[in-house]
Amino acid sequence: MVKAIAKKRHRGIYKPEHDSPYELSRTRIENFIKCPACFFLEQVKGIKFPSMPGFNINEATDVLLKKDFAKFREIQQPHPFLIEMGLEYLVPFKHEDFELWTQSLHFGANGRLNTVHEPSNLKIGGGLDDVWLNLKTNKLHIVDYKSTSLKSPDKKLSLVEPWKMAYKRQMDLYVWTLRRKKFIVDDIGYFLYCNADRFSGSDFLQKENAMMSFEVSLIEYNVDTSWVEPVLLDIRKLLDSQVQPVHSKRCEYGQLLESINNLSN
Repeated sequence: MVKAIAKKRHRGIYKPEHDSPYELSRTRIENFIKCPACFFLEQVKGIKFPSMPGFNINEATDVLLKKDFAKFREIQQPHPFLIEMGLEYLVPFKHEDFELWTQSLHFGANGRLNTVHEPSNLKIGGGLDDVWLNLKTNKLHIVDYKSTSLKSPDKKLSLVEPWKMAYKRQMDLYVWTLRRKKFIVDDIGYFLYCNADRFSGSDFLQKENAMMSFEVSLIEYNVDTSWVEPVLLDIRKLLDSQVQPVHSKRCEYGQLLESINNLSN
């Protein structure tokens, strides 16, 4: 019996001669949108950009939320928080691949949250936080956990800040990917926000530990996937051109490089 030889994955630095779909996470796609030049330098030229420190408290709230919803995913019941919100018809979606869909670092592997866009020959994916099943419509809702701490007691959580466009595009891309995997996904997604209350009247430091209070909000978002395929085709065009574009006007790396060049001149 002849054994099938697995095709080598195309990831890391882009190789024009490699015919396998080139793997790009949603973060890399966001990098392209923000600055095609930085994307080109990293993906084509292999230049490593300075790393960002981890957001450990944000990661901790994600872990705890996932533990909470995992209990109700197992018994297929709505979480008390959703019942309180009048959304008792939403239950955590149970699927054999769900845990694999959350593994962002391995998004390109089998069973993970990925899809191949044939016109661009790109494999796109990422790792989502949660999916809820709507028992009324039998559609899925993508859910993203977010953590913050508002600096004003009068400010309300929203998605209006320009930098939150990246949050929206992340959800758009996950909806687009799941739909390509033949799942019926609703146009409405949810951001589950945990806001650390720095204005709480309760004592933070207790006898044996410290207790932080979080206000929890659920924000609806109407997804827009119309941008996804045009951007993927633009990425393919850039990869094929092998020509570095100029930095975006708001790119801080581009501004730094320009300042250095001006000094040397």
